[in-house]
Order: sequence, then C-alpha cells, then structure tokens
Amino acid sequence: MAKHRRFSDKPKEDSNQKETETELQEQETSSEKTSLDFKSLLLSGTKYAYIIGAVALLSGIFTPLTLGIEIEDVIFGMLSIFLGLGGGIVIFLGIKYQKFTTIMVCGGLAIMVASLFMIYEVIGKSLLG
Repeated sequence: MAKHRRFSDKPKEDSNQKETETELQEQETSSEKTSLDFKSLLLSGTKYAYIIGAVALLSGIFTPLTLGIEIEDVIFGMLSIFLGLGGGIVIFLGIKYQKFTTIMVCGGLAIMVASLFMIYEVIGKSLLG
C-alpha cells in the first residue's frame, strides 16, 4: 500500500529564504518598470497626441470659425479645455504611479479650477469679482 503525504507532513522551508526570494523578485520587477526605452516613450507620446487631437476636434474648433466668432474666443476656449485635460492627466498619472500622489492630485485639481476660472472669463462672468 502506498503511503501518501499530507500537507502537514511536508518539510517546512526556511521563511527567511522565501523573503529574500520575494525581495529579489520585487527588485527585478521594479527595475523593469523604471527602465524607459524609446519605444515605450513613443507609444505613450502618441497616446497623448491622440487625446489632444480628439479634444481639439470635440471642442468644436470648426464651428466657431464658420459662425464668424472672434478667433481670440476660440483660442481661449480651446486653451481652457486643454488646461482641464492637462489637469485630468496629472490626476490620472498621480493615481496610477502612486508616487507624489497627493501633490499630483492637488496640482491636477488646481489646474482644473484654473480652467474653470478661464471658462467663466471667456463667457464674461468673472468669478473673481
């Protein structure tokens, strides 16, 4: 008759050895994440270029120009939308990378509030006074 081992019958491994193995694995993965090569920079750059292009088209860049609205209003409108987009990206990156999270989230919110003030200035209703 074959003897079967139970879970409790297995010899226990040294817990220090397990800890050092996990630390080595964490260091390897963190070094892989921090290395930036040209391909990853190009991919992330094109991702943000697509976002900026989509926001420019969605902001109605062509509609105000065809209706005869002043070009300054169009530029300030797009600038306020880009400012809000930049604030959203800063918040996203602060949450994603969890490094300087509170600083980046507060900075992103400040940028979005500045965008809100700019929108109210463009429409002629100042929030500041």
